Amino acid sequence: MRKRHPKASEPSSSQENNDASSDNDKEVQIGVRRSGKVWFSVLILITYSSWAVYNYQHGNLPHPLTAQQAGKRGFSEVEAIKHVKALTEFGPHPISSDALVHALEYVLAAVEKVKETAHWEVDVNVDFFESKSGVNSLVGGLFKGKSLVYSDISHIVLRILPKYELDAGDNAILVSSHIDTVFSTGGAGDCSSCVAVMLELARSVSQSAHGFKNSIIFLFNTGEEEGLNGAHSFITQHPWSSTVRLAIDLEAMGTGGKSAIFQAGPSPWAIEKFALAAKYPSGQIIGQDLFTSGVIKSATDFQVYKEVAGLSGLDFAFADNTAVYHTKNDKIELIKPGSLQHLGENMLAFLVRVASSSDLPKDNTLQGEEKSNPDSAVYFDILGKYMIVYRQSFARMLYVSVIMQAILIWVMSVIMGGYPAVVSLILSCLSIILTWIFSVAFSVAVAFILPLISSSPVPYASYPWMVLGLFVSPAVLGSISGQHIAFIFLRKKSSNRNANKMQDSPRLRDNLARLEAERWLFKAGFIQWLVLLAFGTYYKLGSTYLALVWLVPPAFSYGLLEATLTPIRLPKPLKLATLLISLAVPILVSSGSFIQLTGTMIGMLVRFDRNPGGTPEWLGNVLIAVVIATFISLTMVYLLAYIHLSGAKTSIITALCIITALSLALVSSGVLPVFTDDTARAVNVVHVVDTTSGQDQVTFISLFSNTPGNLNIEAEQIKEGFKCGRENNIDFVSFEAKYNCVTKKDAEVGWDKHDIPVLRVIDDKGRDERTVIAVSMDTGGSSRWTLGIDMKEIEDFTLQVVEEKEEEELMISRGEKSSNEEGWHQIQFSGGKKAPTKFVLKLYKKNEQVSDEKKKKQRPMLKLRTDFNRLTPQVQRVLQKLPSYCSLFGKSTSPFTLAFLASLPYTN
Repeated sequence: MRKRHPKASEPSSSQENNDASSDNDKEVQIGVRRSGKVWFSVLILITYSSWAVYNYQHGNLPHPLTAQQAGKRGFSEVEAIKHVKALTEFGPHPISSDALVHALEYVLAAVEKVKETAHWEVDVNVDFFESKSGVNSLVGGLFKGKSLVYSDISHIVLRILPKYELDAGDNAILVSSHIDTVFSTGGAGDCSSCVAVMLELARSVSQSAHGFKNSIIFLFNTGEEEGLNGAHSFITQHPWSSTVRLAIDLEAMGTGGKSAIFQAGPSPWAIEKFALAAKYPSGQIIGQDLFTSGVIKSATDFQVYKEVAGLSGLDFAFADNTAVYHTKNDKIELIKPGSLQHLGENMLAFLVRVASSSDLPKDNTLQGEEKSNPDSAVYFDILGKYMIVYRQSFARMLYVSVIMQAILIWVMSVIMGGYPAVVSLILSCLSIILTWIFSVAFSVAVAFILPLISSSPVPYASYPWMVLGLFVSPAVLGSISGQHIAFIFLRKKSSNRNANKMQDSPRLRDNLARLEAERWLFKAGFIQWLVLLAFGTYYKLGSTYLALVWLVPPAFSYGLLEATLTPIRLPKPLKLATLLISLAVPILVSSGSFIQLTGTMIGMLVRFDRNPGGTPEWLGNVLIAVVIATFISLTMVYLLAYIHLSGAKTSIITALCIITALSLALVSSGVLPVFTDDTARAVNVVHVVDTTSGQDQVTFISLFSNTPGNLNIEAEQIKEGFKCGRENNIDFVSFEAKYNCVTKKDAEVGWDKHDIPVLRVIDDKGRDERTVIAVSMDTGGSSRWTLGIDMKEIEDFTLQVVEEKEEEELMISRGEKSSNEEGWHQIQFSGGKKAPTKFVLKLYKKNEQVSDEKKKKQRPMLKLRTDFNRLTPQVQRVLQKLPSYCSLFGKSTSPFTLAFLASLPYTN
């Protein structure tokens, strides 16, 4: 017996039947057509809500307090900002610079004042710690194939503890940051702001520590920018390091904003205490997942505390204005009011809580067990007001439960629906695939176009909001297109099935097919997030909670308002209430993080090219386009399901096309500058003296950029005879400048021949069936150098200091050495003014016999770069003519403004 629409059943005559069908057509047609105005209103509401969540979560900063408002035991940003101003006035202060000596003296005077004004029941110990030479051999992240060697670096260590608590000195919480900067910036954000917060925290803590059960150690280290050497020297050499039970690191990858936790653990103890204590908790485990995966190419002292000392703790970072990182624009003017107050109040509340705690881990044994069998924490904040923390064991139980229930519901639904439900399920999966393909394809297409129409491959660096038109609009347009194709297939399938079951008019069957297709597109979002939930659960990803948030509320909303177990019920249009309830919680929890992450990645494009000219110009744009398309495909799957029955569909598609076209026209016109005085292009100007070709020195000025794009405009403006291209490939040992501009104008002067490094074989003989080559190395007075050793031919090596002493110091002993992808092991050395400059390197060659023909083709045995933080007249002249939107960019692998290159070939 044929089932009919209730109002179209039991006609008394043929005419009545036709009238009933006509009425049904009219009724369903009205239901199918969703008001365009209503849909636009919902779209605007959701967009505004997402932006409001982002602004409140990441931009809502507390009011800065004065010393009087904060009181003796409070935190005052007004006082802390005075320290930032004083430190930045010294200018750039890298290792071995006079400015760093002055910065150390300032911090030392500040901590001595803390000691003088401390509560009478509080002991304050100050130690000016001058570390011995050491080797930091980290194996993770950026340090594969490297030995980070240091000498003559100084730190200031401040310990605060109650006088009458006997065990307090044996159980300490470490709070650490670094005073030194890279050579290109005064470092207001990275990390004078952190040092300033620590000084103000120390002042406050010194007034209340008489009630503590544990001590607090503030470590103001140097050498962080050269390979985390300050933290390593403290952990391996300072006597107080054995008392540390918890490590807190303060960092900055931008200037100001909220300082959020982006690494926690491995023990969940610290993050759980922080969530209970912090006044403005801020942190997202999605940042930790990205950081540990290597997507974000960086490292902090926290790695030393975890990897070398086996400590748990928290890692904080300022992340606003990431484009200014390590450039001249890392300045105090860009620190938003309330930034230091936010970090300071959070840290103060946390320190008071843990320092007063009787359950502070007493040693590292427990934490070692947790590393082998981790039960780490999942954490995320909501609107910067509340922090959710739960352990991975609970997360796994919760996620598996949801997965099993979801699978059960889907299986039962398919069984009840039979073969048509299986087909619809397959087509729903197709809708997800097509949505991703078209969304990524449309946005990536724009990414390829940008380098062709703009003077820079990243024309939106100074105006990140431009990505709305350049990438967001195409991504949404692609999502609609891909989903529309799946909608057509679903509609056709449903219409054919209804034709076999119903004798109503084709118009009614088509309308019913539209409604059924809409529902399957909405339910496709469940499939997408269920797959991601299962994937994240299997790999124990902390950010898997996002999949849970985007799966459960929409599924609950659909089940509450839309689902039915009655197979004879005809489909109805999805309710707008279903959409609003579905997206309320996901938007609240995740929209701020998605927007913040996109902005951070855009800022990082300024320093994207680690080997200048080594990556295609379009690659950075493609990565941003893929990230944005991913977010669009993930988050708009429910929203876009409503558009296919909306009267606004044509208008929306037209608007998206117009926005994209206008954005491309804006880029092509060059109305908006690519870089500004506040968002500079990262460039380096280096006076190079190259002795790798033999006895004759080749000298020139090199201009290269870590920001994608050529330097033709800049070279033309400087007018010093620069010739740009990829033929000017320069091997700087720690990286290659595969594209740069070179001029030899007046490059023969301005440097001293005594500064030229010397590599010389002093012994070459067989021992224990191996060839041992002894090489003397004189760095020419440089206390910062990088040496590359060819590990394809060298089995092992040692490094020894040569000084006028009775005993020579062995810095690197024999043992297993790692190498990078190209087979090089790098020694990165940095030290103070008293650091050694003469060394002996013993190389143990492999037994493999090398033919004469192979010897002619093979690369050098050693290659060396020595750095001097010195401006030659030629470099100074180029810097004066460099456009104001350009800035020197510093990092541990970058040369200073004067660099010498040398190499040593293999000998017979």
